[in-house]
Amino acid sequence: MTQLHAPKASRNQERGRLSFMRPVSAPAAGHLRPGGSSRRVIHTMIGWMAAACTFSNVSAVNVSQKTASQRPASEKSASGKSASGPLGSRLRVSRRPVSLALSVAVASAAVLPALAAGPAAALPRDDKPVPSATPGAPAKPSTDPPPADMSKVGGDQLGQAGTQVRLGAGAPVLPKDVTARSWIVADAESGQVLASHNAHWRLPPASTLKMLFADTVLPKFPRDQQHTVTPDDLAGMGPGSSMVGVKANLSYSVHDLWLGVFLRSGNDAVHVLASMNGGVPKTVQDMQAQADELQALDTRVVSPDGYDMPGQVSSAYDLTLFARSGLQNKDFREYCSTATAKFPGAEGKDKKRETVDIQNTNRLLTGDFGLTPYKGIAGVKNGNTTNAGSTFTGVAERNGKVLLVTVMNPAPGESQAVYKEAARLLDWGFAANGKVTPVGELVPPKSATAGNGTVTPGSTKNRTAQASSAKGESGGMGIALGVAGGALVLVAGAIFLLNRRWPIRKR
Repeated sequence: MTQLHAPKASRNQERGRLSFMRPVSAPAAGHLRPGGSSRRVIHTMIGWMAAACTFSNVSAVNVSQKTASQRPASEKSASGKSASGPLGSRLRVSRRPVSLALSVAVASAAVLPALAAGPAAALPRDDKPVPSATPGAPAKPSTDPPPADMSKVGGDQLGQAGTQVRLGAGAPVLPKDVTARSWIVADAESGQVLASHNAHWRLPPASTLKMLFADTVLPKFPRDQQHTVTPDDLAGMGPGSSMVGVKANLSYSVHDLWLGVFLRSGNDAVHVLASMNGGVPKTVQDMQAQADELQALDTRVVSPDGYDMPGQVSSAYDLTLFARSGLQNKDFREYCSTATAKFPGAEGKDKKRETVDIQNTNRLLTGDFGLTPYKGIAGVKNGNTTNAGSTFTGVAERNGKVLLVTVMNPAPGESQAVYKEAARLLDWGFAANGKVTPVGELVPPKSATAGNGTVTPGSTKNRTAQASSAKGESGGMGIALGVAGGALVLVAGAIFLLNRRWPIRKR
């Protein structure tokens, strides 16, 4: 039996809500999974909360605002490979037409420092940068400044270089100690972007691209489906890939494989699932189609696992779209918020499978030495490669407000910089709630606009420009990037209503 350790949340699934109501009684030791599975898999890792989603007040960040800055490539570093953890349990999609009740269940953080000090040291770690051994991949990140013609999807201001924020009365200034080349803070419910820095800069994503892989492939296979791994399934992984320990000629459930993807950022698990999906080339094609559907026009997929490849890029904006879309899927929510689990190991002499403990490498979720778990964190994914540096997308809830943050490639002057900078931006976002004017929005998928006569501004222009740019980056190797068509018409009032209506689909 594979055992997950994640907090419980009230289900209310039949209503499709995203609420986490306080239960009238404590939960049992395990529960039957909704939807027909008979396996008892979820076990709470901490004592039942007296009251969910309660936090201390966050003081305003009274520091001077930092504008765009560039730094030498030698200052770029890595710190954390990929993960998710225990705090957020299930986001439920509202069926109400004008309201998305997007709320993340947050368990008490009292025991999380102990978790960070104990299992984090005892379990195998997966937070080392993956070397760029791919021919043609740059040995070190470019020192070029952000391009002047970045995409304007989500609003013109998001396409501008440097820090974008509109502070209102009483709003705290942005934290000065944020060095990431690109970042974004957005309201997960309304889609409003509260602040950004080079939001559409096309940079290597590392394992945060696995969010797109999961959003694309996860709905295709039932979690209890078994698959016997072949050597061909594991072929083609890049040197130095992070792995969870999938072995050829052994059987794994789809559920086990997704644990390997989300907790250990296992490229071996990704390649097995890609093989089940028809192979890596088809999966890459499917992922690119899904990126286009989500209007993530900065993204060009070359490998399904985020491994450094020539021309493979995304942006803080697009990664945030992937997280927001993936979180509409209950299995995605569960996996990205799982802290620890048992993973099938080798067969013993008696043919019985051993199990190994795996822990999520999202340090804002599980904590680490010198890093306290972030109150309210509920996933989503982190990554690290030589070319990309450290990348991270997270979702957190505080006092009923749910924020998404993405940070790409901070400077190496501070240990665990990608997590600490994400935490500072989240603190700012919660403190600035209601005190800033949005600088843009997270656009809905193209299918959500079909029939409404509403098209994201700049779709055709930006996709054409991005396709041309990707061709130059890839040195001729490439994936055909579709050109979004349609009239470029947007009514300001309608887009807010549209965002409030999306997503209405329950997955």
